[in-house]
This record gives sequence, C-alpha cells and structure tokens, in this order.
Amino acid sequence: MKQKIPKLPQLLGRKIYKTGQTRGADDDVIYQNRVGRNSTVLIPFQFWGPSFTYPPGEASFENGFIVLISPSEFFENKNIEKELAERELSLGDNCLVCFETREQWDKYDPNKLNWKPATQRSTPLGGNYIARVPATTALNGGGKIILGFTSTKSKGAGIRLYEYASSKTIVRCRYQLEAIYWLCFDSEKVAAANGMLAKDVQLRKFEILKICEKEGLLDFTKLCDARILNGERKTICPLCLEELSGVGFFSRMAQAEGREVPDLTVTEINLFHIKELRYGEYNHQPYNIGWGHHHCNVVTKDSGIQKTLEWMKRILERNIKCGYNLNKFP
Repeated sequence: MKQKIPKLPQLLGRKIYKTGQTRGADDDVIYQNRVGRNSTVLIPFQFWGPSFTYPPGEASFENGFIVLISPSEFFENKNIEKELAERELSLGDNCLVCFETREQWDKYDPNKLNWKPATQRSTPLGGNYIARVPATTALNGGGKIILGFTSTKSKGAGIRLYEYASSKTIVRCRYQLEAIYWLCFDSEKVAAANGMLAKDVQLRKFEILKICEKEGLLDFTKLCDARILNGERKTICPLCLEELSGVGFFSRMAQAEGREVPDLTVTEINLFHIKELRYGEYNHQPYNIGWGHHHCNVVTKDSGIQKTLEWMKRILERNIKCGYNLNKFP
C-alpha cells in the first residue's frame, strides 16, 4: 500500500496553492478576482491575429478566450466586419467591445444601438460589450458605468492574458515551488515549529523532491542559473540573492508604527517571477518561478530583475558621484 504524504502546515499549503491563482482585481476593472490561472483569457484586439501563439505545447486555452476591442477600433474602421471574420472573430461570440473611458461611452453609446452587456464567458456571450468607466465629478450624472459580468457568480469577464497557465502547468509549478521551500536552509526546523511531526517533515520533503526529480523539475543547474538557488543549492531571493529562511513563509510583514493594519495577510516571502509577466509571453512556468522578499518583489514590479538591477546601479553611481558616503547614513 502506497504511503500517504503528510500535509503541509496550513499557512504554507495555502500559500503554495494560491500561486495557481491570478492577482487581485476589484469591481472597477474587467478582470476576475483571485481565480485559477486557467480561467477564460481576455485578449486585447491588437494581440490577436494569424501570428498569435498559445503556450508551448498547447493548441488552445482550457476555458476559452474573449477578444476585447476598443470602441474606436470597432466603430471607426469601415472594414471591421471583414477584419473580424478574417481573424475568425464574431462580436457577441468570442469578441466584445470594451468601454473604458467617459469619452468612449458618450461618443459610441451602445444603448443607441440597443446593445446588451455580455454576461457569459462562453459562446454566445449574451451581449456585445462590457463597460468599466470610472466616475467623473466634471459632469452631471458622471457616475461609474459598470456593465457586463457583474453578478456574483460571473463577476469579471476573465483573466489577463499574461497570467494564464494550464492546469497541468499550475500543478507542476506548485510542486517545484514546494521543493524550493524545502531547499531553504532551515525549512525542516520551521515546518516542525509550525505543526508538522519530525518524521512527517522528512517523509514529505523526500517525496516532493522525488516527484520533482521524476518530473524534470529539479535541475539544479537551471535553478541556479535562474537565481532561484545559490551555488550551495539553497533557496535565495532572486533580486537581492540573500538566502531565504523558512520563517519568512509564515511571518507577517512588519508594519510601520502608527500605520498598522489589523487584517494584514502579506507574508515576508512571496511568489517571484524571474522573468516578469508580460504580454506576448507565458511566464508562469517551471524554472521561472521562485520565492523572494516582499520588498524585493515590490521594487522589481513589472520591470524584471535585469532592468531593476540596472536602475539600482544608476542610483548607486549617482549617489557616489554626488559625494554621499554609502557606508554612513544619517
């Protein structure tokens, strides 16, 4: 009988599970909030065409896609119907007009065309458009216009194109991310301190590393080259290269005195994409994911590690040139 793998501490298990979900989104944007990366994909019209590519080895998106076209692109192009057909698009089936500004709404008011806002993520979409127009105080009646995909069960039309990953890729990423946790210098001690029995720690670590090795997810050369591990095969922050402690996976971020938030859930260590998420690439995949400091993640933002390091280098050079002693701060 195959031995059952012990469970991770709840906080760590939940943290790894959430890496398969997209970033947060509120009601004022068209995206879904914290859903699986394999959800319906929203594709800007300018990215859709004969040269569009799906993720490597895949022929489609698991839960379909919707192409979003701006009102100006749709209404000001006399040949739009022909162009849509050439791209195998049909308004209301796999394509929607997306209103995002007051100017667009006033100029191309869909109500005058008797259009309906879309409600479904699969064909037919239930309407022709979606609107997420912010409020403005400059006009009377300038309130928000939030139409399409607003019900509790269908809030948000889909996810950002660059956040997509198939269910298989999500699982592989979770395995690799757990392996990377176990390669922290104190992971075993920290897991035990957070509720796991010592024997369960050993068994879980052994089994996860074995799975990753079998699945081709434990190539140490690749992990080191990607700045996920250091030369000693210990987990590091991809930006600052400091070795990570397992404690950071469980510790809440320190808060500035007087600015504390009682329900803060951000931990010191977060998911870190080595090559940033961006249009034209599918970068939530093995060997492009690691763990990093929350602060380093915030600094890197969407610029990527290389550009961030170049920016930091310019800052340091400018400080030195201006005569500041970097070893002595006020």
